[in-house]
Amino acid sequence: MPSWLIIVLAVIALLAIGGAYARSRQLARSRPAFDASLEHVNRDLAAAAALDRGWDRDTLEDAARRIYADERGAAPGELVLVEVLDRPGTDQDKAVFRVDGAERFTVGRRGGEWVHESLE
Repeated sequence: MPSWLIIVLAVIALLAIGGAYARSRQLARSRPAFDASLEHVNRDLAAAAALDRGWDRDTLEDAARRIYADERGAAPGELVLVEVLDRPGTDQDKAVFRVDGAERFTVGRRGGEWVHESLE
């Protein structure tokens, strides 16, 4: 094998390795900003879906706070709507909240009233 070919292959290999390393570092630096932006978009989307489906956001959040306090014995701090599940009929509707940035809290509708579904 000619020596010039070995040099060209070595340069290409070094460029590929260097490019992969630089890209992984760039992704690591931009990941927190991307995650924060994605979380914001998800919250906005869940809120828009709740409004679009005729759900009263204040009533929903008040019910979720009351139900959470009944389950845990204390009111939640931060309560963020993250998902809306609107299935056919009203008794299949669910709303998923993130409580204090950690727990997932789900309420569902039964007979027109919001009730506890799950707390993870």
